[in-house]
Amino acid sequence: MHEMAIAEGVLDIALDYAKKEKAARIAEIGLKIGEMSGVVTDSLLFSFDMLAKGTMAEGAKITVHSVPLVGRCTKCGKEFPIEHYDFWCPECENGVLETISGREMQVEYLEVE
Repeated sequence: MHEMAIAEGVLDIALDYAKKEKAARIAEIGLKIGEMSGVVTDSLLFSFDMLAKGTMAEGAKITVHSVPLVGRCTKCGKEFPIEHYDFWCPECENGVLETISGREMQVEYLEVE
């Protein structure tokens, strides 16, 4: 269950930031999670809630922004959403593309009090 390790990382980032800002509590954490990251959001939220108990992040609202998988064809340059992991360009049918988005896994923002 790699979501527990991810939740641990998110909590560490949030706690470090809150301490630097001399905050009393962490109110909200915004996350960007890419469609291709392999993260199961419910498992991540459950893990975070378990780990945050007894910390200044306990009860923090977690907002997850899902980032769609988008690619750019290396031959014709067309950008397009990748659905069902079909990596062929719909324009020129080239099978070599660059992934533009969809692999993100980052803390987007923190709100502290």
